[in-house]
Amino acid sequence: MGCQSPYPEEFRRDAAALNRAGGGKRTCAAVAAELGVTGETLRTWVRKDNGANVPAVLGGGGLESQAEELARLRAENARLVKAEKEWQLEREILRRATAYFAREVK
Repeated sequence: MGCQSPYPEEFRRDAAALNRAGGGKRTCAAVAAELGVTGETLRTWVRKDNGANVPAVLGGGGLESQAEELARLRAENARLVKAEKEWQLEREILRRATAYFAREVK
């Protein structure tokens, strides 16, 4: 049995999607170097990700794969909403700090 990957599953899926999004303009090795992994590691992730997407595309997975994808998308949406709230709070703090220090300078 292989050893556990130090990279989370989400990172591997995102890396494979980033490689596909390049549209052939960037090599797999260039994308891998940008992410700090080896080219072969990224190619392996892309192959596994392509294999995981085949049943959903061909309809072989049916409702189960759609339910899994919906659950994954809902979890990602919740994570993004939480991050957006944190970013809004950070922006508000920075806005107030800027106004405070701008008053001090005058």
